Amino acid sequence: MHTVKRAIILAAGVGKRMRPITETTPKPMIKVNGVRMMDTVIEGLYANGIYEIYVVVGYLKKRFRELTEKYKSIHIIENPYYEFCNNISSLYVAREHLEDAIVLDGDQIIYNNAILAKEFERSGYNTIWTDERTNEWLMQVNEKGIVTSCSRCGGTGGWQLFSISRWSAEDGKKLKRHLEEEFEEKHNNGIYWDDVVMFCHFDEYELGVRPMVAGDIVEVDSFDELVSLDNSYLLFGKEQIR
Repeated sequence: MHTVKRAIILAAGVGKRMRPITETTPKPMIKVNGVRMMDTVIEGLYANGIYEIYVVVGYLKKRFRELTEKYKSIHIIENPYYEFCNNISSLYVAREHLEDAIVLDGDQIIYNNAILAKEFERSGYNTIWTDERTNEWLMQVNEKGIVTSCSRCGGTGGWQLFSISRWSAEDGKKLKRHLEEEFEEKHNNGIYWDDVVMFCHFDEYELGVRPMVAGDIVEVDSFDELVSLDNSYLLFGKEQIR
């Protein structure tokens, strides 16, 4: 078994699909029913004894100072590439902290802290099994629990990938090297960082899955989804349109 020693929270994105609210508030700092999404992530980590936390920021970066006032163990890392690169740039700037790490997005809501437990057997992603058709990334696993393939365009019957992953010391070193290769040498800055392990260098990892169930976590991808969770934003949207 491996143990998570640190966390990297990616929070540099612009959040275009969450406009108009993200014009003044970075997406992870948006409150849903009175609680910021980022707080559910950090407090979930704290509940599992993970206190060394690195938050990668870019868009509206000054707003994240609120976190350092509330949580004294937070370290801010600035991503100078966020405006013209995909999120590979965010993990790239935090690559020195990838050994024995859990990597998460800040713009999700954690409802079950147990999904952030720090003990793990294999590097890999939190997942939810789905029998229904999905357009999300979908993984297949063999009888040993090792990921054998991943589809970017989804499918039917498989493990849906979520933005929580754990990396052993060995795989963290490997991922650091692969990030440098893709970002520095190949200038492959338009991809998701997950592409690095799931497609660019898939054969160099033996990834596992960490099962969750629906309701453990919610990923908020658009303003409409935000309104469905907290209808107080419906009025906000209408006022912005006027």
